[in-house]
Amino acid sequence: MENSNVKYKKIYSDLIQKRFPEKVQLLETFMHKNELSPLDVITLNQKIFDAPQKENFDINQKFKSYNPEMIYKILNYQKTHQLNNSQLAKHFNLSRNTVTAWKKKYQVK
Repeated sequence: MENSNVKYKKIYSDLIQKRFPEKVQLLETFMHKNELSPLDVITLNQKIFDAPQKENFDINQKFKSYNPEMIYKILNYQKTHQLNNSQLAKHFNLSRNTVTAWKKKYQVK
């Protein structure tokens, strides 16, 4: 499910090897996958870059967008991990209102 022909696995493999070799073991489960999903990319970013700088985080939040497949995966994650809307929103750095709107739009209970 490579998104727009972007080779996320290659990009992250190179990034980890060259700039963060100390994190190779921490992230090796991701590097053994054939392809990285959007959720994998989010998780990798969190693990590689730890806590983002506040100003960069705020800017990046404004430009986030999710396709329906990704939204279903996020909402499925909520069910699987038995999270409420606030917990899910915090985990994925979303607004609770966004989660509620998605559940209404995609008719997920």
